[in-house]
Amino acid sequence: MLTLLPPVAALAIAVATRNVYYALGGAILLSETLISSGNPGLGLLASVDRAAGVFESGGNTRILLFCLIIGALIAYMQRSGGVAALVSRLVSSGVASTRRRAGLVTVAAGTAIFMETNVSLLSTGIMGRPLFDRLGLSRERLAYLIDSTCAPVSVLILVNGWGAYILSLVSDYGLADPVAIVAATIPLNFYALLTLAGAWATAGTDRVIGPMRTAETRVETGSDDAIAPTRAIYMALPLAIMVFGTLGFMLWTGNGNMIRGSGSQSILWAVVIATLVAFVMLRVSGRFRTDALVDMGFRGMGDLLPAVTVIFLSLALGDSLRALGTGEYMAGLAAAFPAPFAIPAILFVSAGITAFATGTSWGTYGILVPLAMPLAIGAGVPPALALAAVMGGGVFGDHCSPISDTTIIASFAAGCDHISHVQTQLPYALIAAAGATALYLGAGAVMV
Repeated sequence: MLTLLPPVAALAIAVATRNVYYALGGAILLSETLISSGNPGLGLLASVDRAAGVFESGGNTRILLFCLIIGALIAYMQRSGGVAALVSRLVSSGVASTRRRAGLVTVAAGTAIFMETNVSLLSTGIMGRPLFDRLGLSRERLAYLIDSTCAPVSVLILVNGWGAYILSLVSDYGLADPVAIVAATIPLNFYALLTLAGAWATAGTDRVIGPMRTAETRVETGSDDAIAPTRAIYMALPLAIMVFGTLGFMLWTGNGNMIRGSGSQSILWAVVIATLVAFVMLRVSGRFRTDALVDMGFRGMGDLLPAVTVIFLSLALGDSLRALGTGEYMAGLAAAFPAPFAIPAILFVSAGITAFATGTSWGTYGILVPLAMPLAIGAGVPPALALAAVMGGGVFGDHCSPISDTTIIASFAAGCDHISHVQTQLPYALIAAAGATALYLGAGAVMV
C-alpha cells in the first residue's frame, strides 16, 4: 500500500499547488525515503543519486539534449526573419484568398510541422495573423486552430521528441516490443484524432460554436509587430533538414525499418545538424556576428529549460517508482479490479485532470505512465490502449489548462488574450473528450 503514496502525493501536490516541479520533486523524495526505510535524510541523498542516474541511459540523455538544442533552432529561425519571410510569401501567393482557405492553410501548416510544438505554434500563429485579420476571422479562432493541431499531431506522428520520450517511459516494463506498442497507440489516441477532426471541420465549414461566436463579433485587427521578413530559406531549410533528417536517420538506425529505428538518436542528430546549418547560414549572411549568434542560441535554450526540467524529473520519478515496486503492487490490484474494461477510460480522465492541474502533458506522462503500464499488464488491458488513453488525456488537460505552456504560447503566437483563448477553446476540448471517453469504454469492452 505504501508504494502508492508517491504517485498519490504527486497528484495531490499538483492539484494543490499547480506546480509540476513540486509534485514530481516531492514524489521522488517520498519514494526514495520509503526505499530508505523511512529515513528522510537518506531519502534526500538517494533522490540526488536517482536524479544523477537518469544520465546513465543514453536515450534519456539524448532526449534532454534535444529539448535544449531545439530552443536554439527556434531562436535562429525566428530572429533571422525566416519565419516572417515564409509567411509573407504565402500571403502574397493568393493561396489563402478566402476565409475557408485561410483556415485550411493554417490547419495544414500546423499539421505538417509535427516535429516540435513550439515551432508549430509560432510559425503557424505568425503566418495566420495577417490572413485572419485581412479576412475578418478572430484571433481566438486562430489560437484554437494552432493549439488543436500542434500537440495532437505531435502525439500521433511520434517521429519526434514526443515519441522518443514516450518510448523512454515504457521501455522498462518487460514488454516484448516497446516500439511496436508506442506505434500502435496512433489509431487508439481517440482524443487527438477527434481534436484534429474538429480543427479541420471548423476550418472547412467556417463555422464556430460557443464563446467563439462572441469572439468573432469583436475581431481586432491591430498591428502585427512580428520580426521583419528577410529570406524564407532561413526557416525552410533548417526545418526541412530536421524533418527529413529525422526520417532518414530513423531508416538508417532501423536498418531500413523506420519503426525500429532509434527515435532519440535520430531526432538529436537531425536537430544538431539543422541548428548548425541555421547558425552557418546566418553567420555567412553577415547580419549577425558569431558572439551574437552564440548568445541567441543560449537564450533560446534557456527558454526551454523549464520543459527540460519537467522531463528530467519525470524520468527520475519513473526509475524510483520501479525501484520501489509500485508497478508490481498495481499489477496485483489490477487482477482484482471489478471492471477492467473501464481502465482505459479511467486513465484518460485521470490524465486529463492531472494535466489540467499541472499545465503539462509531459509531466502527466511522467506521473501516470509508470502506473498505467503495470496496471494494464496485470488487468489484461492491451498496453497500447492504456498508453494511448494516458497520452490523449494529457493533451486534453493541457488544452483546458490556463497554466499550460502550449496554451500560453498559442495565445501569444496568435496575438489574442490568453483567458479568451482558454474560454473559446474549452467547448471544443470537452466535446472531443466526451467522445474519447465513450470510445475508450467501447474499446475496453471489445479488447479486454
